[in-house]
Amino acid sequence: MNVARLRRLGRHLIELSKSAAGPTKGPALTPGEEAVFEDVLRHPGSAVGEIQARTGFVQSHVSASVARMRERGLLETAQDPADGRRTQVHVTDVAVRAVLRRANLPVDAAVRAAVRDEAQAGRVLALLAELETLLADEDTADPA
Repeated sequence: MNVARLRRLGRHLIELSKSAAGPTKGPALTPGEEAVFEDVLRHPGSAVGEIQARTGFVQSHVSASVARMRERGLLETAQDPADGRRTQVHVTDVAVRAVLRRANLPVDAAVRAAVRDEAQAGRVLALLAELETLLADEDTADPA
């Protein structure tokens, strides 16, 4: 396997997870918004500059993404109590509940739809479980 094939596999697995999760309510997030949302989910209370540093997006893109997601009720911002000049970004409780609900959906049906042969679908599910175990670290409880 090489990097290109690993990236294609990663994209395929992401599409499979989206298929398993089903449609979202409201308009879908752009890939950039998705990256910002996932960063805030993993690092609650971050400032826009910190999100920018981790995602690699320019600060104006992060600020615009945060503003759009705040308008949609996915993110909220508040002044840092320790430094009033700093704004912290958090995922809203409603969005966290939605993420957790979708994160706990089974993937079996989506795998079986993608891999029509029942025996191969079972093998794919077993390999995914094994891969999850082999690559597991302290992030395994992460709902994203």
